[in-house]
Amino acid sequence: MTVAAILLAYAACLGTLGARMLGRAEWTARAPRLAIATYLAAAWSVVAALGLAGLTLAVHATALADGLSHLIGACVLRLRDTYATPGGAAVAGLGLSLAGVVAACITITAVTHLSAVRRQALLHAQTVRLIGRPEPALGATLVDHAQPSAYCVAGPHPTVILTTGALAALDPDQVKAVLAHERAHLARHHHRKLAIARIGRQVFPFIPLMRDLDAHVTRLVEMHADDAATGARDARPLATALVVLASAASPVPVPAAAAAATDAVQRIQRLLGPAETLGWGRRQMLRAGVAALALTPMLIALTPALIALTLGRVPGG
Repeated sequence: MTVAAILLAYAACLGTLGARMLGRAEWTARAPRLAIATYLAAAWSVVAALGLAGLTLAVHATALADGLSHLIGACVLRLRDTYATPGGAAVAGLGLSLAGVVAACITITAVTHLSAVRRQALLHAQTVRLIGRPEPALGATLVDHAQPSAYCVAGPHPTVILTTGALAALDPDQVKAVLAHERAHLARHHHRKLAIARIGRQVFPFIPLMRDLDAHVTRLVEMHADDAATGARDARPLATALVVLASAASPVPVPAAAAAATDAVQRIQRLLGPAETLGWGRRQMLRAGVAALALTPMLIALTPALIALTLGRVPGG
């Protein structure tokens, strides 16, 4: 089996089985930060495997041509044999096309998505500052509106927004908890993680792991912000505030992250009955898994070359 075939098989297995395994995993709610890293590492490991599969298909006819042989010497012969692909130049061209399509789709989608999000966030923040008024005591912009709502907008001008309806409906402890939740989104740059997830879903929506990637990451960043907002404090004020806000929730603009917009029931249950945290050993295993997901495609692609170089010169080369 060629290196390209192994990479494609890896991408197919991780892209399908990974979605099922992570979707059924119970530990994700207990360690949302690690779960976010695992989801993103797994998803982009699939992307890396697809791109590297295309490059390895092209190696035999392109990257290891005669010019490079002057640099590598006789080891080139062994490398060429290791990466050799049946079909010659035609398959190599197909490989380059695959790698090029993957790279182009990611670049175009990323630039388009990030530009749109930045424009929307800037416009939303400017509009809120025009119609609202800053409240230094709250560290937020207060907007006159009867509907209870609290959310944040990232981007060039990070802003936490609170409506007068929320201020009237929540008691002081609940207001503090909600604002702490929104500040946690901004401080931990959750908008960047969401952007990475959404770009992956837009580029490869046909891969099961990618299809629901942004939904899973959105749920997990809300849990992570809940944890940061409560810390060692009583979680009941935030849970009660979520009930109030969720009962009156309405769609929130794209660049915003809302305190009660995502899986409110699950989050409330989690706050009121927190599960036991993951042990140190299991956390270390999960961190090692994230690193493995990030490195595996490159290791698969480079292993034949490393073996060939380790074996040294080829007699008669």
